Amino acid sequence: MQHAVGSPLPPPHQPGHGPATGWSPAAHHPAAPPPGAAPHQGPHGPQQGMPPAPGFTGGAAPHAAQGQTPMPHAPAAPQPPQHGPGPVPPASDAPGSTGHIQLPPGGPVAMPSPPQGAAPTDTGATTLAVLLIGPAGAGKTSVAKYWAEHRRVPTAHISLDDVREWVRSGFADPQSGWNDHSEAQYRLARRTCGFAARNFLANGISCILDDAVFPDRPVVGLGGWKRHVGPGLLPVVLLPGLEIVLERNAERSGNRRLTDEEVARIHGRMAGWYGSGLPIIDNSQLDVPATARVLDDVLARAIASPPQW
Repeated sequence: MQHAVGSPLPPPHQPGHGPATGWSPAAHHPAAPPPGAAPHQGPHGPQQGMPPAPGFTGGAAPHAAQGQTPMPHAPAAPQPPQHGPGPVPPASDAPGSTGHIQLPPGGPVAMPSPPQGAAPTDTGATTLAVLLIGPAGAGKTSVAKYWAEHRRVPTAHISLDDVREWVRSGFADPQSGWNDHSEAQYRLARRTCGFAARNFLANGISCILDDAVFPDRPVVGLGGWKRHVGPGLLPVVLLPGLEIVLERNAERSGNRRLTDEEVARIHGRMAGWYGSGLPIIDNSQLDVPATARVLDDVLARAIASPPQW
């Protein structure tokens, strides 16, 4: 694996190989003499851990003055601590030992089943993967966020538009023309969302994704989401009237605001979901909390009788 600037990362620190900087503290401390060996003699007597000076053979200090009190022996220097192998780390990924928790890998999401004893219309305690489909201005993001925040089990909201906008420099805005570059970024964002959803679900966290999926593009639309998430993904269409969509789109800003002509064109294509067998919610006269409650009812029926798609 290469560093961001192209240089390789340093090798990980291994137990017993010394600090990661490549030098050993033991090299800066003289080693103690082996057991049973006589200590080296210094000019004032035996000294611990000090080699003799060149040409010195031991014995008393030469040319000591007669009658002069000999100097006391220097106190023995304390032995430096011996640096052996470093401590052996605890078992990897053991909870509470290294701070890392091993996570189950994400896999294709299977069809959910309600928990034992739950009411037929209660989905609040069920781990789900939901795909909320609708045109721009349908309220997908607002409903998905509210629904995720008010469930009894942990639930994540994954917005395709948010993931697409992670791209800053070089962002391919479909408003300037749908081309190979914008299509590639859309596919990359959808695959990223699917990967995230599988990992959340594998670790017990429900997911709700939102996207403007067109019924006339089944391979790259709904079929793509099914491939990236799994057969247990529950699609629901949010489709208010055209007047409501135009009104909500007018309140938007930035690159999420579309022209009225584009909104009308998308809304007309979304009408193709009628007759598809997918559940459709007309939230023209519903606020966000009421739409979230209807969504719960629709999902409960979808769990009991999964739609064919």
